[in-house]
Amino acid sequence: MEEPSQKTTTSNHNDNKKVDKVDKNIDPYEHLKITLNPDGSLNRSQFPLVPPNCTDSEPITTTEPVLTKDITFNEETKSWLRLYNPINPNNNNNEKKYEDQEEESDENSDKDDNNKEKEKKDNKKLPIILYFHAGGMILYHTNTIFNNEPCTRFASELHAIVASVEYRLAPENRLPSAYQDAIDALLWLKTQASSPNPDPWLANHADFSRCYLMGCSSGANIAYRTALTLPTIDIEPVKVVGLIMNQPLFGGEERTRSERRLETDMAMPMCVFDLMWKLALPEGSSRDHEYSNFMVKGEYGGNIGKLPRTLVRGFEGDPLLDRQMEFVRLLMRHRVRVTAHFGEFGFHNIDFVDAKRHLTMMKYMREFIID
Repeated sequence: MEEPSQKTTTSNHNDNKKVDKVDKNIDPYEHLKITLNPDGSLNRSQFPLVPPNCTDSEPITTTEPVLTKDITFNEETKSWLRLYNPINPNNNNNEKKYEDQEEESDENSDKDDNNKEKEKKDNKKLPIILYFHAGGMILYHTNTIFNNEPCTRFASELHAIVASVEYRLAPENRLPSAYQDAIDALLWLKTQASSPNPDPWLANHADFSRCYLMGCSSGANIAYRTALTLPTIDIEPVKVVGLIMNQPLFGGEERTRSERRLETDMAMPMCVFDLMWKLALPEGSSRDHEYSNFMVKGEYGGNIGKLPRTLVRGFEGDPLLDRQMEFVRLLMRHRVRVTAHFGEFGFHNIDFVDAKRHLTMMKYMREFIID
């Protein structure tokens, strides 16, 4: 790797965009608003939690455009997911939007009437997005307000069933606990697809042959690790047809150029990423563990070339940019069909505070899903 530059305060992608800096002696615990207890657990700041608007035991009364409910998929680990359903019989807006899409599809189709009817019937089934939230493996929940809101929009705007996984957090449950929860969620989907009595939302609306694994930051890392295991587990009739990674979290002991340049970045200084990995990785592991460093050949390294179509998004201004771009090059060397977007200036997790960037991500997702 290149020798560290002495001083860099501006982006090499956009010369007019200055990079905010913070004191190099920043306390990563204070930055994340956490404290470490003597027993190894964390005290975390509390953020507003959003309850589901439906339960299986009561009639649907809400008029919100997206229905939500929580389902436990592993009683032993108490792991659960939130299901987002964009079809609400009490709200006609999404139904009308979907009907308009169907009419447009019919007008542009050259197929005969029988094929049209079959296609229309099949198209009523919605793709499934199995989503893993951000938080460095140590923070937040599926129902935390800033994780709940984007999933609601994914369901509504992309017209998809979203299943957002509440995985176990480190350091109370270090990796690979979160990875196992992700696999358990996939196996739960398989059970639903094969069950004579599946969840009605999935039975009526989900297309199990169009499942996407998606995550943001650490969630993208979980999605990637889950995708690597696909050749080793039987999830039929579920088919994972795509992997969506928004600013994926990776790491390594040797700093990349962007990590050195943005070591004291105001949004996410490198000492914060280092602390997240210290708390999340197996006890005593370095950042060159296979869970954090994709260049380390691990248990599933031979499966990289078997990954499904992959979408990766990153930003100039994110310390992890160089690592994310190297990840894309790795996929390309293994002939994975990959679409990457790195052209914008931003910072790590900018989507949570910049609606424009979130909408752009949804545009990329829409193009990727309908490809």
